[in-house]
Amino acid sequence: MQNLRGILFMILAMAGFALEDLFIKLLSSHLPVSQILIILGFSGASVLIITALLTHAPILQRDLLNSSVIIRTLCELFAALFFVSAIALTPLSSAASILMTTPLMVTMGAALFLKEKVGWRRWTAVMVGFFGVLLILRPGFDSFMPESLLAVIATIFLAVRDLSTRTMKASISTTTVSIYAFLACGISGFIAMPFYSAMVIPSSVEVTYFISATFVGVIGYYAVVLATRDGDVSVISPFRYSRLVFAMLLSVIILSERPDLFTLSGALVIVVSGIYTYIRESHLKQSH
Repeated sequence: MQNLRGILFMILAMAGFALEDLFIKLLSSHLPVSQILIILGFSGASVLIITALLTHAPILQRDLLNSSVIIRTLCELFAALFFVSAIALTPLSSAASILMTTPLMVTMGAALFLKEKVGWRRWTAVMVGFFGVLLILRPGFDSFMPESLLAVIATIFLAVRDLSTRTMKASISTTTVSIYAFLACGISGFIAMPFYSAMVIPSSVEVTYFISATFVGVIGYYAVVLATRDGDVSVISPFRYSRLVFAMLLSVIILSERPDLFTLSGALVIVVSGIYTYIRESHLKQSH
């Protein structure tokens, strides 16, 4: 029963993140990426600070000066900067597909930097997953969009973020870490300002999009935490890929995108490779 609850929370979280990406895409048609990052980052942080005050979660901790937390926060900053730019400049379906390689990059990073043992089966899955990315990017072809590389760069930062999270002290509150993640997102908007147009006053519809994006984004963050605390992570984690299903549906139904066969094939390859990696890791943990 705990695993079922965890799976439902994970699916809820992924639906929330997919909706957040949709609202960002809709906002980017009229507002600069820098403004979107600033508003979403600081509004999300404000909601979490209020939550921390109500739940007596610490906003400032000495452990936050730990190198793992600092690296994680910096990675959140650059991941937000590059991924939101990718959403704005490329089809949502392709950006969401590339994002799904993050677990594969984490596996590779764990082997290279944390000295975790990764066998040939998981290395093969990682390589196959990256082949899926090539199917989506198609470098050297007329359909290649250089802007899609922004999503690739974002996944690298997200992978480093996840690796640094593994080395963080357990005493650090999830709410506290999330506050600084959203603050980093807001700060990334100021870094992006020289590369985008001047800020504009949002319309009433765009204000609604901002409120909705903040709401579903915060729900997504908390649902992920509840999911991983409610059951077996090895069972629940593969359901992270439901985010791609939601993203594809929203991009087709709301944005009228039509992902081609290469994009769909690449997405499928990435998902299968990632799920295989999760299953393989869970088997290895059980055998030990």
